[in-house]
Amino acid sequence: MSATGTHAVTLSEEIEAVRADAELVDAELAASGDAHAFERLYRSHVARIHSLARRMINVDHADEATQDVFVRAWQKINSFRGESAFGTWLHRLAINVILGRRSSLGVERGRFDDQEGLLDDVTAGPVSPDLAMDFETAIAKLPPGAKKIFVLHDVEGFKHEEIAESLGIAAGTSKAQLHRARMLLRRHLTR
Repeated sequence: MSATGTHAVTLSEEIEAVRADAELVDAELAASGDAHAFERLYRSHVARIHSLARRMINVDHADEATQDVFVRAWQKINSFRGESAFGTWLHRLAINVILGRRSSLGVERGRFDDQEGLLDDVTAGPVSPDLAMDFETAIAKLPPGAKKIFVLHDVEGFKHEEIAESLGIAAGTSKAQLHRARMLLRRHLTR
């Protein structure tokens, strides 16, 4: 690798380290009551949390769920110990809030739905080079348990063991639900 390439990677790593340090400082300031520091944290993470809420709950409730996450974050910021990145802590808190919101909304938490044609009403649109398929809509149509696992594993990048621990299920259940979600999506995409 050239010296320039090495320098770019090093510079990128340095920028990420500075950003992480700034978040830790903002988290400490927010914990002491600094609303401006919390606002900076909010602005840095709101898009990711909203995206997670849209995928885990649905578009209609995503705004309220996102708001709930940040209200809870403000209430619980003193529990952030800095042992991990602030974003990691917030993401875990968001999953807990969103799962609780799902329960309060009475969203069925079935493992999976064997119903044939489950995604038949989601149109793939015309085949084009830019893959015009509305993937978000297809994900939204997945059964709740399969959708939850698919989002946590394939979208957010959690490992099956982490998912199992956070949801109180076996790692094998997580793997089975992920497989089911992928098969339903594949069936829809190949129609």
